[in-house]
Amino acid sequence: MDAVVLSTQDLTTIDQVLDRAAELNGSCEAYVEGVTATQERRILTFGDWKRRADALAAHLQNSGVRRNDVVCLLMGPSIDYAIANQAVIRCGAVSSGINPRLGTNEQQSIFERMRPRVTLAEDDLSGALGSVAGEVITRSAARGVPDAVPDHVDGRTCDDLVAVVWTSGTTGLPKGALFTHSSLRAVSAGTDLLSQPGDRKLSPLPFAHIGYMTRTWDELANGVTTIIAPSPWRASTAMEAIINERVTVAQGVPTQWALMLDLEGYEDADTSSLRIVSTGAARMAPSQVAALRTRFGVPVIVRYTSTESSLGTGTRLDDDDYTVAQTVGRPVAGVSMRLVDPEGSEVAQGEIGRVALRSAAVMVGYVAPRDHSDAPLHVDAEITDPVRSSDGWITTGDFGVVNDRGNLSLVGRDNEMYQRGGYNIYPAEVEQALDGAPGVQAVAVVAGSDDVLGEVGIAFVIADPTGPSPEREVLQAFLADRLADYKAPDVVIVVKEFPLTAIGKIDKKSLRVLADQAAQRRAKDVANSKKKRS
Repeated sequence: MDAVVLSTQDLTTIDQVLDRAAELNGSCEAYVEGVTATQERRILTFGDWKRRADALAAHLQNSGVRRNDVVCLLMGPSIDYAIANQAVIRCGAVSSGINPRLGTNEQQSIFERMRPRVTLAEDDLSGALGSVAGEVITRSAARGVPDAVPDHVDGRTCDDLVAVVWTSGTTGLPKGALFTHSSLRAVSAGTDLLSQPGDRKLSPLPFAHIGYMTRTWDELANGVTTIIAPSPWRASTAMEAIINERVTVAQGVPTQWALMLDLEGYEDADTSSLRIVSTGAARMAPSQVAALRTRFGVPVIVRYTSTESSLGTGTRLDDDDYTVAQTVGRPVAGVSMRLVDPEGSEVAQGEIGRVALRSAAVMVGYVAPRDHSDAPLHVDAEITDPVRSSDGWITTGDFGVVNDRGNLSLVGRDNEMYQRGGYNIYPAEVEQALDGAPGVQAVAVVAGSDDVLGEVGIAFVIADPTGPSPEREVLQAFLADRLADYKAPDVVIVVKEFPLTAIGKIDKKSLRVLADQAAQRRAKDVANSKKKRS
């Protein structure tokens, strides 16, 4: 049965959209979990989604959950997460997803700041949460609640808070971005290429991520089936999902796509169901974009946003490999963009500035800590005001430059830019210039401390086994006519793999620790060399 595209202009809250989906697309698949070593294939129809969310909502209400309460979801991506998220919303409460891959300190900091009424947790994580997590309901227990109808919650509006989405915490403890029902409705206007009626979409991200928590309105309205990649993510199981579940939209971060391109034994696999491949969160080399196009025979697109803005920019179906690799495209529908200097003034085209985005989908603000579970949720103005202006502009942590075609290229984050001898250097610019360098399969550049120059560039390189050894002198020669000499990395370290964050980005915070150690060794080598010469 083909799904019906829903009209939702008259609806106020996201759970009302599920009600309509259950009515008109009740027997269509909303979620699929593939076969794993411990589980048979599971499906959830839109009708069953509503029925089971109602049952869990009634159970949560019996546990004391009321309108505007917080419920934390410490769960991996799953059908059970989707049910739990909708159940929380049906109570008029606010859902706060927590990625189980976050560190213990990060998880604990979220519980301490949110003081949830209830936490729904993976069975093996539920025992050590403590009273700060509120009443703890295990995933197994939530799955087993009997059918019931929750009490109606009066007075709800589109401006009610619905979700707290936590930043990745790469520059400190995660911050929680607050979103309303109207934010989620606005997201659906800018999803465009990623969500067409009847799509079957492979989801590789944690459900606590912005890429899930704010996309449900659109996917419900379009009758999209979400194919959940088994956890932990593996290239082989992701490829099997594309083949067996007839996926139309395959999403992944560059590290995941690199692993899938290296898979052997799938050269003749039928992936003709695909219509697009999507990537984001990190830069991809032009050669890798070309390899993806060739392997799957479909356009490759890039999407860029921040947790705070929810929507951002994207490339187009007819963009060439260079544009997809070196830019993140133009603003999607409903989004305005500008690049600003430190004083907040817009920079001229071709100049580097901090990326600012505005749309109806942006966060209300960062959530303030609460002392107890009955305290109302409100915005922490002290940390919100530097990021979200009163007229809705989100100033991101990214620096970029716009070319004459209007495409945005990212050159680095505010916490990644470093100064070598007084010169500003953006790691992404160096990484882009090293694409195609002899012996380089992948590269990540970070700063290391230096007593003389202040900071120096450290390049961590995954070597191309078919090329020469990526020595520093070779790379500096390669960069000679591409970059100013002071931008070339001072140290090159060959590694087998990069450390990754909970969502699959290169963990540059971890690399910076290694970079400082490498810079200290370099300083000692330079000092010893000077002593020998004297």
